[in-house]
Amino acid sequence: MRRPAGLFGPLILFLACCGCGGSRAPADTPETSGLAAESETLRTSGAGGTHANASQSDWTMFRGGDGNGLVESANLPVDINADSDVVWRTPVHGRGWSSPVVLEGTIWLTTATEDGRSMSVLAIDATDGTVIHDRVVFENESPNFSHPTNTYASCSPVVESGRVYVHFGRYGTACLDSKSAETLWERRDILYDDFRGPASSPILQDGRLYFSCDGVDVQYVICLDARTGETAWKVDRRIDYESDNPDRYKAYSTPAIFEVDGRLQLVSPAAMETVAYDPKSGDELWRVRHGGMNAGLRPVMAKGLIMVTAGDGGTSLVAIDPTEIDSDGYAKVVWSNGRMVPKRSSPIVVGELLLMVSDDGIVTCRDVISGEEFWKERIRDDFWSSPVSDGERVLLCGKDGTVAVVAAEREYELLSKTQFPEGFNATPAIADGAIFLRSISHLYRINQATE
Repeated sequence: MRRPAGLFGPLILFLACCGCGGSRAPADTPETSGLAAESETLRTSGAGGTHANASQSDWTMFRGGDGNGLVESANLPVDINADSDVVWRTPVHGRGWSSPVVLEGTIWLTTATEDGRSMSVLAIDATDGTVIHDRVVFENESPNFSHPTNTYASCSPVVESGRVYVHFGRYGTACLDSKSAETLWERRDILYDDFRGPASSPILQDGRLYFSCDGVDVQYVICLDARTGETAWKVDRRIDYESDNPDRYKAYSTPAIFEVDGRLQLVSPAAMETVAYDPKSGDELWRVRHGGMNAGLRPVMAKGLIMVTAGDGGTSLVAIDPTEIDSDGYAKVVWSNGRMVPKRSSPIVVGELLLMVSDDGIVTCRDVISGEEFWKERIRDDFWSSPVSDGERVLLCGKDGTVAVVAAEREYELLSKTQFPEGFNATPAIADGAIFLRSISHLYRINQATE
């Protein structure tokens, strides 16, 4: 197979050596005295804010434990002040677009050096922003090229009680002890050529870890035993890409598991097609052909329909009925659209509304069942981060630092818009009565509203 000579279309992100490699010592404060002073100052300034510490559910993987960005028990602030509402701000070294995950009061995220030679995991205390662990997980002598819009730590981790799973694409997958951050097992033999850097995040379900490997050379979905790291199954895509250009074969999506008629289905978007598998066996259940390349988002499901964004093309957004499958194994597409569909930011469903923000900042609200467009409005920023919601408000974080809150209603209402000093590519996490925002170089805590 020939390697692509150049980039075909934009890279779609979403929206990361031996396991006992180099390590930074755990600290009670951020790494240097200057950073500690900065964090302490912000903790003090945020202490008298209007938001309260109310107990909320954990946020265990990309887009939360349910994978949809929605926490209805939360209470997002109507207006966020970039100064007074910040409880703490902790610097994050290196470069990474991976989203934070939270369990039992500890935040986990990954980062990497800009050249990809060193890949690290950080554990941060959710209460005060103190760095608990900061250690190198993998070291690489000669990393492959990563596009400037991507990083070597763009895959979000997964956390469960006692264990943290970090994934850096072809460079390695590891399971860490959540108390010591020491490696319990690692895999460095799951190889594929992502061509523009890693971006697909893993998901965890019933003791198994799933992720997609859609490179320019090989394309497959793999399932690992979360206890041991051993391969439970691995299935090739078997997709007709209608091209001899391997750049058309790659994708960066995160799969999702949905229950359909009492049966779990692993839905994994790829270039040209989305395929559903039996999570236990890897057997194919159905597929949909939507065209496009660089599928980079996580599917969502509501009202019996699975919404998939396919990267590009005239049907880059499809609503699938997984209960209607024809004799060739293709599921029914109920409606589709190709206008103002995001390539990086995953959509969110609130009730019967599907909301999404395009890469160039156009927010769209549609009816889940029919696909009817209710409104579209531009927020002046580029957006890669995926929205989160409490069921009434939707929080959007922009690439240049815009943080906007819109009402989840059939009529457009911009509740607030503020500007942070740096931009956001990672998706926020909602946990511990707070919102955790990862910017280009910091992690922020903003408490949820009191009413």
